[in-house]
Amino acid sequence: MIMMLSLTLSAGQKVKNVIFMIGDGMGLAAVTAAWIGEGQPLAMQRATVGGFVATWSASARVTDSAAAATALACGVKTANGVIGQTPDGQSVESILTRAHKAGLATGLVDTYSITDATPAGFIAHVRSRKDQETIAAQIADSGIDVFMGGGRQFFTSRKDGRNLAAEMEAKGYRMTGTLDEALSCKRPRLGVLAAEGALEKADAGRGDYLARATEKTLELLKAASRKGFFVMIEGSMIDGGGHANDLKMVVSETLDFDRAVARAFDFADRNPGTLVVVTADHETGGLTMPAASNDKEQHALTPGVDYLFSTKGHTCTMVPLLAYGAGAEAFGGIKDNTDLPRIMARLLGLKW
Repeated sequence: MIMMLSLTLSAGQKVKNVIFMIGDGMGLAAVTAAWIGEGQPLAMQRATVGGFVATWSASARVTDSAAAATALACGVKTANGVIGQTPDGQSVESILTRAHKAGLATGLVDTYSITDATPAGFIAHVRSRKDQETIAAQIADSGIDVFMGGGRQFFTSRKDGRNLAAEMEAKGYRMTGTLDEALSCKRPRLGVLAAEGALEKADAGRGDYLARATEKTLELLKAASRKGFFVMIEGSMIDGGGHANDLKMVVSETLDFDRAVARAFDFADRNPGTLVVVTADHETGGLTMPAASNDKEQHALTPGVDYLFSTKGHTCTMVPLLAYGAGAEAFGGIKDNTDLPRIMARLLGLKW
């Protein structure tokens, strides 16, 4: 009855804010393993609408994060490794850029480097995801209201000698090196560069950074524009656990991402007109959990018995799609990754 009530309330609500949450490398098995590891339902299970997303790129059945981010941000397929461009080099606008041009506030949050493939797909245009100094310069020139992540080196220790952090401060940004410093900020135009490169793992010093960064970013974006906002929030290191075939890391990073999802869902509850969309760019590791002799021990996950990885790379399996809040009903069923930004743009009233 609660789920039916939530759907009824969300139907017909005008979408003002979109919180797009991406678990990098998060397949269905990662979500299942996190649920088992937690021993209780995840925040993601509050979602009122569910479906699946196909992830292949223009150049391969198995996508990389750059092509997947371009599809999720810009609504077009591109070649692996390419950010914000078609395979033939034409730059394409992302939903974040469209939102900014329409007067909405915009933000990016991740747990790796803010210049990494997924956040870059929403703001940059480069032939190679490895060109992180160019991506940083494009972030600095974008007019984005709030961004939080790692990657300080690409702003302040550059080959061209520029100090992008100083340049952004001259434009009115508050640039900080820690989330704790950012929490006292009362206005947008905030950049947090919390590490030289990637942040620490969730279970190795990062703590509740992502959940707190999510909450602070939503607070600032709400205050930034009466028209609403668009933000992309990434749980970046689920992917690393899959590449390493490290179930403990997959579970800890998925649970960390789930705590940020909880903050987003709570924000949607308090702020009518907010849509939260949760998905992944691709699955990593080919994780499976086959039947085993200790199946009845529901919370046991023994390596090589209760779970198996089939690869240290990505796979082309579909990934979960969950939605909550205003407009959630538009995200049921099977979608292509290029469908998602177009649907979100339509709900926000943005031209495409």
